[in-house]
Amino acid sequence: MIIDTNVVLDALLFRDPFVHAAAKILGMAERSEIEAFLGATTVTTIDYLIEQSLPEREARAALRHLLELFDVAPVNRAVLERALAMNMRDYEDAVISAAGELVGAEAVVTRNTKDFVKCPLRVLQPDEFLAILKG
Repeated sequence: MIIDTNVVLDALLFRDPFVHAAAKILGMAERSEIEAFLGATTVTTIDYLIEQSLPEREARAALRHLLELFDVAPVNRAVLERALAMNMRDYEDAVISAAGELVGAEAVVTRNTKDFVKCPLRVLQPDEFLAILKG
């Protein structure tokens, strides 16, 4: 799985009502119950956004923790070009999709499914992903 930025932010910033599913997913990654990736661009976006909401020390600790929990899907020229070819509405989401493809992810877990309509990967809401795992 490749986890979209909004899911990680839901957990880090305790965004209700989404925090519960997001925290479960992060917990599963922490316990190595799932193999999950973050796109490299997700990490930099999260840094930018949480620095606005958390003290610098807490923001850096959160980033370190994320890097311990998740593998990072690289974003290189091939990923960026593949993302352009996808013709998805949101280029940032296309980059996450292409990075997920590169690492062999089965799906993107996101709350923003409308922008992933042309995504070649399966697209799952966090609750939907958790329900599938329960199964």
